[in-house]
Amino acid sequence: MSAANVEEWALILGASSGFGEATALELGKSGFNIFGVHLDRKATMPNVERIVSAIENMGRKARFFNINAADAAARDKVLDEMAAATGGKPAVRVLLHSLAFGTLKPFIAQEPSEAITAAQLEMTLDVMSSTLVYWTQGLLQRGLMGRGGRIFAMTSSGSQRVIAAYGAVSAAKSALESHIRQLAYELASLGITANAIRAGVTDTPALRKIPGHESLAATAARINPSGRMTTPQDVAAAIAALCDERLYWMTGNVINVDGGENITG
Repeated sequence: MSAANVEEWALILGASSGFGEATALELGKSGFNIFGVHLDRKATMPNVERIVSAIENMGRKARFFNINAADAAARDKVLDEMAAATGGKPAVRVLLHSLAFGTLKPFIAQEPSEAITAAQLEMTLDVMSSTLVYWTQGLLQRGLMGRGGRIFAMTSSGSQRVIAAYGAVSAAKSALESHIRQLAYELASLGITANAIRAGVTDTPALRKIPGHESLAATAARINPSGRMTTPQDVAAAIAALCDERLYWMTGNVINVDGGENITG
């Protein structure tokens, strides 16, 4: 973070759990104020309040928005509020896309009702990949991100591997990596980088929704040469380091943050 600008912000999509929560806290420690976008019911709001309090206790600002990140009207409203809060300056230096909301159903099933529908497939692709493009467009159109900006998107090994009932999410992760490449290409002249982060298997709420997640976790812990599974804090620390201004020439990549898991899997 630039010492000359103590009002730099990070925008975290999916800020209330998993990688988003850990990164919000880590970037807060690094000196960033946090805009957080999340979708939570009343029962899980205490955790959101805990995260906000933790960031504020670091002496940072935290403004969280409980919305559907894929809703265009809600997105525009939040972006307008962000512009008002920052005076329309390019104060958002980091965007993390960590949205994990999709349908986990097989493409083919004996009972048609058990197979994924067109609406479910399209929703998964929209939320878990296309929203990266729309939020980036919104930031740039309002002049909220400028030279030195960092864009990150959470992908997974599922973009390249088959996992039962993971087809729609796998497609979304593949599309997300493609979007990162295109954004890296189009934003290079503006001095903004875009990279995908491929974490190792990590115990998050999103993982626990995958059928057979216990087996995935056990296998990851067994094959990882570092001797354990990846944690959200491992990933958050890497993202914070990748925000270093000296890494301006590093863009368009899929970066493994997994303790070596991918080389053995």
